[in-house]
Amino acid sequence: MTGRPAAPGPGGGFAGPVDESLRDQVAAHLARYDDGVLPIVQAGHPVLRRPALAYTGQLGDLFPRLVEAMRTTMHAAPGVGLAAPQVGLGLAVAVVQDAGVTDPEDADLRERYPVPFRVLVNPSYTAADDERRSFFEGCLSVSGWQAVVARHRSVRLTGQDEHGARVDEVLTGWPARIVQHETDHLRGELYLDHAELRSLSSNDNMMRYWGGTPDPTEASEALGFRLP
Repeated sequence: MTGRPAAPGPGGGFAGPVDESLRDQVAAHLARYDDGVLPIVQAGHPVLRRPALAYTGQLGDLFPRLVEAMRTTMHAAPGVGLAAPQVGLGLAVAVVQDAGVTDPEDADLRERYPVPFRVLVNPSYTAADDERRSFFEGCLSVSGWQAVVARHRSVRLTGQDEHGARVDEVLTGWPARIVQHETDHLRGELYLDHAELRSLSSNDNMMRYWGGTPDPTEASEALGFRLP
């Protein structure tokens, strides 16, 4: 369910004033990278541990350029989601897109189906029910590693889109997981904060030992962690 956008202002559908200092900072950051691919900061960078600033229109007409740079960076990584703090900018903005998986058994188990490109502004989520699902999860800002994370199977997502229109909808399966992961970034959290740390595996070992199925049951038995 989507509500009406706010009255147009200098930042599109966002009513807040432009912050010239912040706008100049972001413009300079974007100008450093001609191909539009921004560097992704890694765990240990302070921006990943600070709650992001709500976006109210501070960037004005620069905002679409930031969104496009985030989209390009996400595709180049490649990833299925990217939050602004991951490119060094502490704003509550994220982009997501997932082509899904071709294996129908995998798709059904993880409920992982294609997600078209979308922008999440000031997103928040709450559990839609009590069911939780556990799967291996990785992060572009924790490069080279994966761990099992138990997340809500369904969540209610609220926030805004890139035009400032209200967002209020329920997501289930992998789309819900992506939203939780990216929204957590905007809270200053990494997926490792919620992971079963005994499951932590290098990408090579995850594929070597557990890549045959997305079901983490065998990994839990071998590595000694519990599933909900």
